Amino acid sequence: MNQARSQKIVMDGYGSYLGMEKGCFVLRDRKGNEEKYPLFENEISEVVLRSGNMVSTGALASLGFWDVDVMVMTQKGKPVAMLRSLDDDSHVKTRICQYDALSNGKGIEVAKRIVYGKIEGQNQVLKKYGLLQHELTKVKVALSGVKSEELNKVRRKLISLEGKFTEKYFEQVFRLLPEELRPERRKKFKAYDGINNIFNLAYTMLKWRVHRAILGAKLEPYLGFIHSEQHGKPSLVCDFMELYRYIVDDFVIEFCQGLKPKDFVMKDERTTRKRWSKREYLNGSKTRELERGLDELFEDMVDVPRIKHGQRQTLGTLINEEALLLAKYLRGERDFWIPRVVISKP
Repeated sequence: MNQARSQKIVMDGYGSYLGMEKGCFVLRDRKGNEEKYPLFENEISEVVLRSGNMVSTGALASLGFWDVDVMVMTQKGKPVAMLRSLDDDSHVKTRICQYDALSNGKGIEVAKRIVYGKIEGQNQVLKKYGLLQHELTKVKVALSGVKSEELNKVRRKLISLEGKFTEKYFEQVFRLLPEELRPERRKKFKAYDGINNIFNLAYTMLKWRVHRAILGAKLEPYLGFIHSEQHGKPSLVCDFMELYRYIVDDFVIEFCQGLKPKDFVMKDERTTRKRWSKREYLNGSKTRELERGLDELFEDMVDVPRIKHGQRQTLGTLINEEALLLAKYLRGERDFWIPRVVISKP
């Protein structure tokens, strides 16, 4: 028997319609062209609904019943919502174990593993471009020296430690970019320059991939181990993202090396109640090019064995698997959890 093919339905145009007819998802564009996706012949892995299109309640009901990931995006490509089955909230044991990890030591162990995994991943990028790598022996010594029974104290120490290595990392990474576009430092929130805003957009796309993986593993996205609990902040998602930023960094570096000042536009945005400022962003065509490239990145094959079979898998599948392995560790079904690092291609 042939293995079911995994398919992704993306409504990225304007005026398309997604409906359900005789066991098939039917996608029609505004010109009347039609594609059919038999529900029981092909595994529908994801549906992306972009503003400006239409979808029937029958299709939404089928997607929810069969637990198909559905992401809702604005016309400009910003994810704003996800469709979840009511059964997603029935896996109470996983969330109880996640809460227990805050006080039983597992949370501290997970936090240290993530920090080390992030720095180890950064080394892959530094090595690829012939830059000075972090000394991982020193990282291990520093992490072993972070000892406390209070998670909040550990968090502050780990964030400080990770921040120092990341600052040195970006000092080198930014030297790879065109001089006329190169920022002085990494700016996360409300950056004014175009390069930092490219990194921020790319991380936003990564964030929603990770958020979906966390939900798929039945973990609580707002209860993390490195980032503290704050209203509206999915701290576990922010934790888990750290493991894959370096892969996105590598993609963004290559993307930015071909950019020119003409590829950016200035926009007036309100920064305070009485103040407006100019911020630099990629123009529309380059933004779409970036988004398409990142979508393809998550479908790229990586040399990390799958849990059950195969020596390779897509990056998106790896993120999903790693979340499942973390959940198993928190539930006590695994004795350890060591995040797997993707080796950068030359």
